[in-house]
Amino acid sequence: MKIRPETSHDINVIEHLTIAAFAGKPHSNQTEHLVINGLRDTGAVSVSLVAEMDNKVVGNIVFSLVTINGENINWYGLGPISVLPELQLQGIGSKLVKEGLSSIREIGAQGCVLEGSPEYYNRFGFKTYPGLFYEGAPAPEYFMALPFYDEVPQGKVEFHQAFYVSA
Repeated sequence: MKIRPETSHDINVIEHLTIAAFAGKPHSNQTEHLVINGLRDTGAVSVSLVAEMDNKVVGNIVFSLVTINGENINWYGLGPISVLPELQLQGIGSKLVKEGLSSIREIGAQGCVLEGSPEYYNRFGFKTYPGLFYEGAPAPEYFMALPFYDEVPQGKVEFHQAFYVSA
């Protein structure tokens, strides 16, 4: 498996992959592909990586800037992350997360936030911080952060407006 930055040739494949990856998932409102398209259309994608096997794109992860208390302080949001349904639970997502976190560190990120499963994301060092919150999370434990330095900001996190699209 190879992980590389997305290219313009990957855009349609990523959209179909993302739709397939989230189809029927109870935690999804089936708009993840619209989020990615919205991020891309507004130039808000900071990092987008694809996992490729046998010259076929099988996974994707996207990172974009978030604001904390309305300010850009070089923190990024992870997501969406997608893996073809038939290849889920085989470590592709984990490799995308690790490579993606490395990529945003290289561009000067101070940390990363996400909304997701604590059981999955704790293994990468993500955890909840009481003073850092996202009002859209279904419960506080599903919003987690991974600071890259000692300081963890306090306040309200907002993802890019593309995350608030409805189907």
